[in-house]
Amino acid sequence: MKILISDPFSKDLPERLSEFGEVTDNKEELPSADVVLVRSATKATKDYIDQAQNLKMIIRGGVGIDNIDVGYAKSKGIAVHNTPEASSIAVAELAMAMMLAIQRNIVRAHNTTKNGEWIKKQLKGQELYKKTLGLIGIGRIGTEVAKRAKAFGMNVIAYRKSGKPSDYAEIVGLNELLEKSDIISLHTPITEETKGMINKDTIAKMKDGVVLINTARGKLIVDQDLADALKSGKVRYAGLDVYHFEPPIDSPLMGVDNVLLMPHLGAQTYENMDRIGEIVIDLIQDHVKSG
Repeated sequence: MKILISDPFSKDLPERLSEFGEVTDNKEELPSADVVLVRSATKATKDYIDQAQNLKMIIRGGVGIDNIDVGYAKSKGIAVHNTPEASSIAVAELAMAMMLAIQRNIVRAHNTTKNGEWIKKQLKGQELYKKTLGLIGIGRIGTEVAKRAKAFGMNVIAYRKSGKPSDYAEIVGLNELLEKSDIISLHTPITEETKGMINKDTIAKMKDGVVLINTARGKLIVDQDLADALKSGKVRYAGLDVYHFEPPIDSPLMGVDNVLLMPHLGAQTYENMDRIGEIVIDLIQDHVKSG
């Protein structure tokens, strides 16, 4: 068996996978690979899959699989797996960190102090305590965010299409969430229904001065509409870790001051990479056992 590691994983993973056969990170060996490990960067499109004549399994180290043509892969007899349970804590902690950084002006405080300024009086912040956090999506990651928000004394409401109850948030309709939330955090996958769901119409329903956090998928947001809302003050601040294209060089959000931009760090923790590695090994072991 040949395993191609197409994107960065934990440093010790190649050695741990060597018991199953040859392990390589040389992308030119795709045609002879039996298993391909990808994260966000590699796009397993139809053309990509057609180059891999021996491919039997694609494993996405992470939550979403929108960078894989799942239907085409399965039509070719290629199994597709991801590791959604691995990244929940890392992404949830980043979402909370962004909320705290925004509410307490941490980035500006650091930059100005390091530049020799002392603008303590201008950096009066806001607390998370008793604020209403609205979660659009409350699956694995949204639930972990809700748990942490509760510990901060926040009121947590959430919207999910199914309306299924949650132990950690009150489930409400989307319009009610938009109207009541002081902070809105996105934790829903990209579908035809959710693509561009944060737009000028939904933003108009939000509280004046709302804060928006997105650690899910960039295409949930219409960038120009968010940029306009940030400039007008309708949205006081946004914290973004995901974009339509990465890096977001041509995004209208790049020219806006009141936005915190992260380079897709959600799953970037040592602990998460170790968890992903464990799941990858289990998936390959199961594949080997099944013949």
